[in-house]
Amino acid sequence: MHVLFVIDPLPSLKAYKDSSVAMMRALASRGHTLSVVLQGDLFIDQGLVKAAATSIELLEGADLHGHAWWKEAGERREVVLSAFDAVVMRKDPPFDMEYVYSTHLLEYAEAQGARVFNSGAAIRNHPEKLAITEFAQFTSPTLVSRDMARLRAFHAQHEDVIVKPLDGMGGMGIFRLQKTEPNLGAILETLTNNGTQTIMAQRYIPDIVNGDKRILLIGGEPVPYALARIPLAGETRGNLAAGGRGVARPLSERDLEIARTVAPRLAQRGLLLVGLDVIGDYVTEINVTSPTCFVEITEQTDFDVAQRFAEALECAVGL
Repeated sequence: MHVLFVIDPLPSLKAYKDSSVAMMRALASRGHTLSVVLQGDLFIDQGLVKAAATSIELLEGADLHGHAWWKEAGERREVVLSAFDAVVMRKDPPFDMEYVYSTHLLEYAEAQGARVFNSGAAIRNHPEKLAITEFAQFTSPTLVSRDMARLRAFHAQHEDVIVKPLDGMGGMGIFRLQKTEPNLGAILETLTNNGTQTIMAQRYIPDIVNGDKRILLIGGEPVPYALARIPLAGETRGNLAAGGRGVARPLSERDLEIARTVAPRLAQRGLLLVGLDVIGDYVTEINVTSPTCFVEITEQTDFDVAQRFAEALECAVGL
């Protein structure tokens, strides 16, 4: 199987903990061929979706803390996406308009016979914060609005809330507004850009002190362990990018209930890999762009997440 990764520049990746690198290593160990392409190297020529792709080889025994863990295995060449057995979209956010255009190109490529994971349309149609509203039975009270009066009323009702932009990542732009927050107006004005940008408000979930759990869904099935991202002392964000500490834990009964309800529905829509963010008993985000935590779970348990992904990808393309 020849797999094309749409990815960030390889030298920028922290290979020792990067989930995309773990995927590549698992696929290579199973005898598959790898190529990479940057988002800007996707293009349409005479109606055909193509990529200026580079074949790579992973170096056995390489120091993953360095940059010499891979090498080019051939000349960069222009190839139609449908020529690959699988295209894996692993470009990290931000989910800006260039990202949206890329999802369109991937969707067009699928119409021409390409096998894309996660599919372009599925990524585009599942905004990671808004998507939780489809599963309201599993969410803390949530408001999506840019109306200042409505947001203030939500805060007054619940007294302790989290507010965040819809396009944030890694914990950026997240604020906890407690009952006596003196900067309530300024924070809401800033996040909504004076009422012109929609944001999300959720009732604060005290269980965040026990971790923001990342539950991975692969091929419609949950990985049996979650990575609980424990916030730093005095911090309300568990994101690893915000200094959170990752601890692998078996899924609870509630985790399994959520995962088994959400996973089949999302898998049917072309989402091979999904990362649910769960705090306590509540889903807070559904990540579909570039879910992570493969390495942390694998290192702390007996479950090889990347190998499970490789198996699911092989199954999806009919191997």
